[in-house]
Amino acid sequence: MSQRRRPKRGSRAYGPRKRAQSQTPRLDSWPEISGAPKIQGFAGYKAGMTHAFVVDKRVKSTTSGMELQVPVTVIEVPPMKIAAVRFYENSIVGLKTAGEVWAQDLEPLLSKRLNVPKNHTEASFERYNDLDVEDVRVLAYTQPKLVTGVPKKVPDIMELRIGGGTIPERIAYAKGILGKDVVVTDFAVEGAFIDVIAITKGKGFQGVTKRWGVKLLSHRNSKHRRGIGNMGPKRPGYVRSTVPASGQMGYHQRTECNKKVVKVGTEGAEVNPKGGFINYGEIRNAYVLVKGSVPGPTKRLIRFRDATRAPKKADTSAPDVTYVSTESKQGA
Repeated sequence: MSQRRRPKRGSRAYGPRKRAQSQTPRLDSWPEISGAPKIQGFAGYKAGMTHAFVVDKRVKSTTSGMELQVPVTVIEVPPMKIAAVRFYENSIVGLKTAGEVWAQDLEPLLSKRLNVPKNHTEASFERYNDLDVEDVRVLAYTQPKLVTGVPKKVPDIMELRIGGGTIPERIAYAKGILGKDVVVTDFAVEGAFIDVIAITKGKGFQGVTKRWGVKLLSHRNSKHRRGIGNMGPKRPGYVRSTVPASGQMGYHQRTECNKKVVKVGTEGAEVNPKGGFINYGEIRNAYVLVKGSVPGPTKRLIRFRDATRAPKKADTSAPDVTYVSTESKQGA
């Protein structure tokens, strides 16, 4: 007798679908890069979406040399400030924090996020001279007070890895940027591939059909159609976590890999639509155009990282952008 085959029904995405612990995404891994030392991450605030015309540089494409309309997400990226340098050493369980050195004269609002050490000086680096440093990272924080579209002033703090070069070169680079501003061009340039990490839009408590996409029950069912057919087998004597059920939907941390940087600009007026972005307003700082969509609603904090699975043969040259739409997004 032939075996019956059919595609899986419903969603096969992540589980458990719990609310994210923080609106600032956490990163567990960083790629190794070559070249001079640099920061491997950055952050900004999502303003909205528009479209741009980009010249197709693919030689074998049927549209080679022609303008293509590409959807892009606009992310406002004001300068980030480096608050501390953190050193890591090896242990039997992996990387272990060895210590950190904090800068002076930091943003006063940062004290609302955490207790900021006050007694660190340039001499604090000397205690780590004899340490076998395995990795160097920095603590950076955003400056939402520069962004008019985000109704908060308390900075978001996060850890960024220093990649490239040797360990002494990374330490020297970290010392050079401690307490200073870094801009998005210190992280990536136009044409680069990056990973985008953010917390998705929250949808609250939802039923099983909307949450997992299961098939509707038969109309002969006398009680409901949008429920689950059964709760699993008799043994074991409990409901398994793999059984679709109602619960929290959205507000999950998600990572989208290999998003292309279409354009990096310094004047927000270049991309501000007529009437401003919906629920955001106008961009007044530097901005980044990322090809396609990114997770999260408007005003959400968006984190960038060097691509962990970058395509090997992809074109990383700067795209030729001929037009960015600034038409009204108000629907009028």
